[in-house]
Amino acid sequence: MELSILSLLAGIGIVSLVCQWIAWQMRLPAILFLLTAGLVLGPVTGWLQPDNIFQDLLFPIISLSVAVILFEGALTLQFRDIKGHGVMVRNLLSTGMVVSFLVGTVAAKYALDLSWSISLLFGSIVVVTGPTVIMPLLRAVRPKANLSNILKWEGIIIDPIGAILAVLVYEVIISGHNSDAFGHTLQTFGLSLLVGLTFGAAAGFLLGVALRKHWIPQFLQNAGTLTFMLGVYALSNMTVHESGLLTVTVMGIWMANMRGVPVDEILEFKESLSVLLISALFILLAARLEFGALVGLGWGSIWVLLALMLIARPAGVWLSGIGTSLSWQEKTFLSWIAPRGIVAAAVSALFAFRLEGHGLTDASMLVPLVFLVIITTVVIQSLTARPLAKYLDVMQPATDGFLIVGANNVARQIAKVLVNRKVPVLLTDTNWENIKLTRMDGLPVYYGNPVSEHAENHMELAGIGNMLAISPYKQLNTLATFHFLDLFGHGHVFGLSEGDEETRTRHKVSEKMQETRTLFGEAITYGKLASMLSKKATVKITQLRDEFSFEQYKEQHGNRLVTLFAIPPQGKITAFTSGKDLKPVSGWEIISLILPQPPEELAAANKDAAENTTTNKKPAVAG
Repeated sequence: MELSILSLLAGIGIVSLVCQWIAWQMRLPAILFLLTAGLVLGPVTGWLQPDNIFQDLLFPIISLSVAVILFEGALTLQFRDIKGHGVMVRNLLSTGMVVSFLVGTVAAKYALDLSWSISLLFGSIVVVTGPTVIMPLLRAVRPKANLSNILKWEGIIIDPIGAILAVLVYEVIISGHNSDAFGHTLQTFGLSLLVGLTFGAAAGFLLGVALRKHWIPQFLQNAGTLTFMLGVYALSNMTVHESGLLTVTVMGIWMANMRGVPVDEILEFKESLSVLLISALFILLAARLEFGALVGLGWGSIWVLLALMLIARPAGVWLSGIGTSLSWQEKTFLSWIAPRGIVAAAVSALFAFRLEGHGLTDASMLVPLVFLVIITTVVIQSLTARPLAKYLDVMQPATDGFLIVGANNVARQIAKVLVNRKVPVLLTDTNWENIKLTRMDGLPVYYGNPVSEHAENHMELAGIGNMLAISPYKQLNTLATFHFLDLFGHGHVFGLSEGDEETRTRHKVSEKMQETRTLFGEAITYGKLASMLSKKATVKITQLRDEFSFEQYKEQHGNRLVTLFAIPPQGKITAFTSGKDLKPVSGWEIISLILPQPPEELAAANKDAAENTTTNKKPAVAG
């Protein structure tokens, strides 16, 4: 029996990893494959029975997992983000959420004849979408920048806000169930709110100060933050029943808005949690479902789905869009995109456990109903979003821009010329000094690891479809290359050569990686470009003419020249690479890095020019 449980636990980890990999390859939300795996392992085959394996530990595991999810989500909730993305986001988080809550509640009540308590809780749960399902969809569809920003920030921000709403509704239900006295209900609800806000703010402030003043060593920051958060969650629940979720959400929001707290480093830890914890949790939750429960929902569940997808979302979007500059096509696209994610699944399972224990029999319908909403919205909207975006003409325009990995001097000089040519550019770096200098130059920049989940949620790639690895860090260049090859595709991702060392070990490097290490020429390394800039080299634009060909241009400058980009009169900018034989002709513009002529060569050239001038003079005629 011990070996069987060990094998199952190891198997859950392996299956979750496989599901994440398949989702990455297909550019679809991982939740789709995790749910499928859970259904196959649970109700289909009967191999995985979470209640039998974990027994009394299952509820605490789900409870702690939800706390982690909400805390990590709240860490991304910065007040400036709401202001920075326009009226539409704020309206969706207020008007849109209220509309979804009311429509979901009424639909569940009258289509399925649920009690008002469960209907209200269902309505509060299905207001959330979430970045775990929105971001893969946006990567596949690539809608216009404003639509991408609206959906992205709505998904990030509405998770903790929606969870707070669900917690508050749950508190009202429990308070009302324990006593008929309105005063007692109000007192319990107010106490939960007070403890959640007070404990959350105090814990967030204390941990923020500890991180800011480096009281916790670097290697303990992630583990210490997670442990402290779980301890605060447990303490809050011990003080007032079920106030912990509100506490950790407020704690995360407080830390996210404190100055000088290294929240980005903590958020990177979320990637590992997403694979190990959240993925496993989804499989476990799906494995607990019974097909009989899904079928038992009856035709009324179809009406609930139609109400959410065709009434609640469109009504919320169009009401939120009043007074904005969004076109009817953009509003229509936003009206269709609202897939539900892991927070909805985890919170529904958590509250269903508790409410069944309080004697609410129809609470057993909450989990299958929420999972039906998740499955339906993820599948249908993932498959139809791209065709709809094409039909409505709301996809991004040509993606000719460049993401430059590295914000060093070499990258900045290249980016300045591209920006002057109206080419979209975004630089990224983990070095704060480079970030500072880039911002002083007025160039758009992202501070952080470009292959992290934080970058996936926050890095603006509108109009960008190419990646150039110009960082001195070989490992980062390699990771970024593989990551963006999947996003931008072959022929749009390039990096600088790594010199003789790479040539000697070429047989150890994958063919795909070899093909990308050709930027600006096979012998052009980061060290060579940096050396040229230190010798006063400048990036210049030269237009070819009939009397001044590309061959003459190269001959004029000799080995002082590194050609970077070519721009045809009516075409997109293209980087010079050793694998692409560009043949610029008259009318093309060439962007190059050029060393100044050495003084002796310049003096010799001036002497030759003077001699030619003297020789060409006509002799004087005697009078």
